[in-house]
Amino acid sequence: MSGQICYFDNNATTRVAPAVVEAMLPFLTEQWGNPSSLYGFGQDLNRPLEQARAKVAALINAELTEIIFTSCGTESINSVLRSAVAIRPGRRHIVATAVEHSATLKCCRFLETQGCSITYLPVNADGALDLALLEHSIRQDTALVSVMSANNETGLLFPVAEIAALCHEKGIPCHTDAVQMAGKLRLNVRALGVDFLSLSAHKLHAPKGIGALYVKSGTKYQPYLMGGGQETGRRGGTENVAGIVGFGRAAELALGNLEIQNTRVRALRDKLERQILSQIPGAVRNGPSEPRLPNSTNIAFDAIEAEGLLLLLDEAGICASSGSACAAGSLDPSHVLTAMGFGAARARGSIRFSLGIDSTEAEVDYVLKVLPGLLRKCNGSGQTT
Repeated sequence: MSGQICYFDNNATTRVAPAVVEAMLPFLTEQWGNPSSLYGFGQDLNRPLEQARAKVAALINAELTEIIFTSCGTESINSVLRSAVAIRPGRRHIVATAVEHSATLKCCRFLETQGCSITYLPVNADGALDLALLEHSIRQDTALVSVMSANNETGLLFPVAEIAALCHEKGIPCHTDAVQMAGKLRLNVRALGVDFLSLSAHKLHAPKGIGALYVKSGTKYQPYLMGGGQETGRRGGTENVAGIVGFGRAAELALGNLEIQNTRVRALRDKLERQILSQIPGAVRNGPSEPRLPNSTNIAFDAIEAEGLLLLLDEAGICASSGSACAAGSLDPSHVLTAMGFGAARARGSIRFSLGIDSTEAEVDYVLKVLPGLLRKCNGSGQTT
């Protein structure tokens, strides 16, 4: 593997697929007009925009008119949370989990400074929710329940369809952050029953800086960004045409790659995890084996600091992470692992490996070959000896 990057951080971001780059190029070099313009050079871009919208809608089995393009998953999530408390002034309570992505948690904390009340649901040692507790947490002033589809650190899947059904019994809208699930497992908003669903293109081999929000037809929604009336008045700002087209092509490819994710990628993940757990003394998986994303494993290594190990992995050409890329540089242990009841030492000694459709068996074998030696170089503080 000399000279090559061995990439095991696909939950942080993915390589832009060559077919996606090819689809985008004309809109960066030749068809660079503004689709809001009255002349044909701009108006001609509306057709590829709507074709891309249809492809993203197909990825989650939505209607074309239910898709709003945003700048990223974070914007999609923030816009739902803010809208929920804005459109129903008498309802200022939101229910979320303690293991949500920072895009949800930090927005919720901001809303608390604006007079909102947030219930952060705890999870058990597997990272799973108590649905009875969730139901009990819904109040008369609850504006929204927001639960991620899959955890970005452990890969654990949440029972979103059951949660949405529970919410609707009480007349409460339900949002899910599906950023990690899209492109790895089949998503069907009709079967899930959610009112809102957030997506991010760069998690499924499209560029950064483009996301989407599903808003179920007939659901009340207040725009987060207001401007020129783009996205049928639901999201202001000149459309990122090249990014949207790339997202559409990536969504199309993702649908075709679902079988690969759930056969070859899953098998590679299982091989990596199984051999690490069997060959490395003290190594344990964080979270259950199922239900979870087919590409993700989160492993705690005894008596090491993840930061030190990650530096050694980087020197060996291996990209992995200790959790969300959005928390990189933080000295605090993973909020997901601490919410699962693990101590700071275990949380700080955990590594996430997230594979993708580009991952190979040779890369897995290389990690398995060099990892024991790298662990021997780490002492209890994560420094090399």
